[in-house]
Amino acid sequence: MTNDELTVEEASAKDAQSITEIFSHYVLKSTATFETEPPGCDAVRQRIADLTQSGYPYLVSRDANGKVLGFGYAQRYGPRVGYRYSVETTVYVRPDCVRRGIGSALIKALIDECEARGFRQAFAVIASSEPASVILHARAGYRPVGTLEGAGWKHEQWIDVFLMQRKLGEGNDTLPEPALPEG
Repeated sequence: MTNDELTVEEASAKDAQSITEIFSHYVLKSTATFETEPPGCDAVRQRIADLTQSGYPYLVSRDANGKVLGFGYAQRYGPRVGYRYSVETTVYVRPDCVRRGIGSALIKALIDECEARGFRQAFAVIASSEPASVILHARAGYRPVGTLEGAGWKHEQWIDVFLMQRKLGEGNDTLPEPALPEG
């Protein structure tokens, strides 16, 4: 598959079933997420709506036939108002489609969309047991900024978490204009 055969676009409620299927694999079989129970389709549909209505991008990647091959989204990094210019980015790819450029296309589009919306810093919170995700983010310009030792427990093991960061747009080199809403 070439990137010419991929499209990346905003997710909608109709994508919830495909996203649920992809995410369920990672919940049940990996440490890429610390969720332990896969959310249902209605819950995923609500997550899409909550993020997009709050001004954050939620994207899907499709093949030439329109099949969802992966998804990515950004959300506020922390709950406090002071974090309104910082996002945590997340990308998942169908397990049978990894290493085909889908994650790279998604993370690039996600970064571009976050910059267009005025966000200034992007963070990735990555389980140390997921080296492919570390590599994906490093190739997208994220740099390591810390390790939280034993921060997660899943599949009967303690898991370190890597924090990675990249500047979006002008980052913290300039004051933000126009200001993002505080809510």
